[in-house]
Amino acid sequence: MPETPEQALLRTRVDAVLREFVREEADRFAAVDADLLPVAEQLSVAVAGGKRLRAAFCYWGWRAAGQPDSDALVRAAAAMELLHAAAVVHDDLIDESPTRHGVPSAHAALGAALGGRARPQAGGRALAMLTGDLLIGWAAQMFLSCGLPSAYLSRARDLWAVMARELIAGECLEVLRTGAPPDTARSLQVIRYKTAKYTVEHPLHIGGALAGAPGTLMEAFTSYGLPLGEAFQLRDDLLGLFGDPERTGKSNLDDVRGNRPTVLLAETWSASTAAERRELRGLLGRRGLDGEGLERVRTIMLRTGAPERIEEMITLRVRAANDALARADLPHGAAEALSLMVASAAARQS
Repeated sequence: MPETPEQALLRTRVDAVLREFVREEADRFAAVDADLLPVAEQLSVAVAGGKRLRAAFCYWGWRAAGQPDSDALVRAAAAMELLHAAAVVHDDLIDESPTRHGVPSAHAALGAALGGRARPQAGGRALAMLTGDLLIGWAAQMFLSCGLPSAYLSRARDLWAVMARELIAGECLEVLRTGAPPDTARSLQVIRYKTAKYTVEHPLHIGGALAGAPGTLMEAFTSYGLPLGEAFQLRDDLLGLFGDPERTGKSNLDDVRGNRPTVLLAETWSASTAAERRELRGLLGRRGLDGEGLERVRTIMLRTGAPERIEEMITLRVRAANDALARADLPHGAAEALSLMVASAAARQS
């Protein structure tokens, strides 16, 4: 779905804030020693591009509470994109993903920069871990120096800690449940903590808290944000297996090779025959899985009707998000923006 002019302008403002902050901080980092230049470059690459969803939800959480447009708030919202960039760097490292959106992932690029040295891949992984760690530190630094009054920031401090804790909890649950017997309820718990909360609910809450939102509005943000965040990740699961890699920026093989605990795989498993389960055991988690193996997994998925059930789950969650939005009685501009974001999440192709 195309961006509205207002959405495009907000994304442009967030991009500009991030570019300036990262350029200044990366220059300070590289000034320590010239050997740090490859890491400084990856810090900039990690933050480049993206939909800026988390910043947008934070911004509209602020506006939904009746606050006017604010450059300081945009800067606070942009800090969430630094946290997201850190999560992506760490996620690619955990999943051993060689590329992200058509370019080498941080650990792959840093490993290549160490070419000719002993164990360059291990060095690249170590440097990527540290790159993600620094991005987390930058996120907090940018948030605290955004320019909003300290009294405003104090209202959101605890929520920032909750967001970080629950994001890491979701990531840990995904690792702990990778390769475990597929289970839809347990997979839904992973996506709630790994994606739904930190992509939609927590940014809305932080924007609202900064604005002094009442408890009723924060409850409305949860009723809207959790189903929308889950719908977003369920769509991501479908795109991961059936989407166009040119548009998604990642291989269709990743989830199957990693045997990740996605709802799509759990729904496939629950409806598979004994013979299909035996076949899936030989395909899921196979590092050398090729296109033929992927096509066989897709065939089993389609035979079981799992993609259609995921679409039904998305539809139910989109309806719940829209219903919550209708009940919330938000200012017109915020209600319109958040409604458009529901439609975008449901129909996206990347």
